[in-house]
Amino acid sequence: MSDAMQDIFTDWSLPIWLTGSIVMTALIYARGWYEIRKTRSERFDSLRLASFMTGLMVLWLAIASPLDGLADAMLSAHMVEHLLLMSVVPPFLLLGWPVVPMLRGVPSPLRRAFINPFIRSLSLRRLDKWITTPTVAWLAMNLTFLGWHVPSAYDFALEHENWHAIEHLCFLGTSLLFWWCVLRPWPAEPHRRDWGILIYLISADVVNTILSAFLAFCGRPVYVYYLSHTHPFQIAPEEDQVLGAVIMWVLGSLAFLVPAVMIAYELMETNPHSPSLSELVQPAAVAAPK
Repeated sequence: MSDAMQDIFTDWSLPIWLTGSIVMTALIYARGWYEIRKTRSERFDSLRLASFMTGLMVLWLAIASPLDGLADAMLSAHMVEHLLLMSVVPPFLLLGWPVVPMLRGVPSPLRRAFINPFIRSLSLRRLDKWITTPTVAWLAMNLTFLGWHVPSAYDFALEHENWHAIEHLCFLGTSLLFWWCVLRPWPAEPHRRDWGILIYLISADVVNTILSAFLAFCGRPVYVYYLSHTHPFQIAPEEDQVLGAVIMWVLGSLAFLVPAVMIAYELMETNPHSPSLSELVQPAAVAAPK
């Protein structure tokens, strides 16, 4: 192990509160998953449990492991951290269908006294319906993504640990909303997918591509923080920025485009009236005059 990596591991300490919160979430979900399997075993198989637990493990890796310390020192590692929070953790958590297991996992007295009255609130139901509309979810994630990458906001978050934690919560929360509209985990009201979901995913990739391209080709370090802090691996800030932009561009795009291709294939298979691929890429034929 290099001296730089050894220093990062030496400076790292286990975040007790954060790790405990993730472990508690895992225990609540596991208890609820076990309870609901008694009546809905076909819905909640082992893959649901494995998916949710994988999401929590990746979440811990991103924000509680030494990777978080590495992300403070390298822009490229920071982009990996953001990618995990926004494109890996949310789908895994949502594929675990977490709503009912999390509710069932809370002890009954607490659920009846505090949670049930809260979730029955008409105002909460209206808010839930509003924030899970595709337009709101798309805007929430992409504006949050762009806003925290404004140089002043990005540098401020790195200089202030509490605001850095808020940044992570913003990324995770808005990305859960974004992917909720794609995956619609039970018991959410199922919506029949149409071709609009491809626009939803591809347009998000356009935002990711624009920011990545700017960071890659602007020709100067954008974030002052990395100019005023020594790089542990002695990589020039501009080179680190280009590497981070490439990671965000390539892997971030795959996170949107792979689901888009899978959904497009599913739509073409299930809808016999869908246009064929050749019809989609070829211009419409002009009718010959009689």
